[in-house]
Amino acid sequence: MPRLKTIKPRLGMIAPQVPKRTEKDHDATRRETLDYRNWYKLKRWQDLRTRVFVRDCYTCQQTGVLLTGKAPAPNSPVAHHKQDHRGDPDLFWDEENVETVSKAWHDTTAQSIERRRRDDEAKAAL
Repeated sequence: MPRLKTIKPRLGMIAPQVPKRTEKDHDATRRETLDYRNWYKLKRWQDLRTRVFVRDCYTCQQTGVLLTGKAPAPNSPVAHHKQDHRGDPDLFWDEENVETVSKAWHDTTAQSIERRRRDDEAKAAL
């Protein structure tokens, strides 16, 4: 019985047709669709954020790390809402609902907790 030959492919790799979406694009879309995202640009938010950083002595309230970096450094301070506000102005502007955390903690642990909470809520809704 004759041996089968392997046929070389005649087509090269096809480049993806959908452009990769960046984090900047994602944030822009969220600002356009969620009005409360624009609250983060207000001077009122910047003042609240600064008061919280001073109140917490520029120390991460979750890890105890002193936050001396400048964004986007992992040890830069981030104002984090303890309870997700979802556009509720009372929760958003409540100084007791905001704490100082490190960018590293916020971008990893906090995001995974919030993602898990949203997934659980979506499952409960089914």
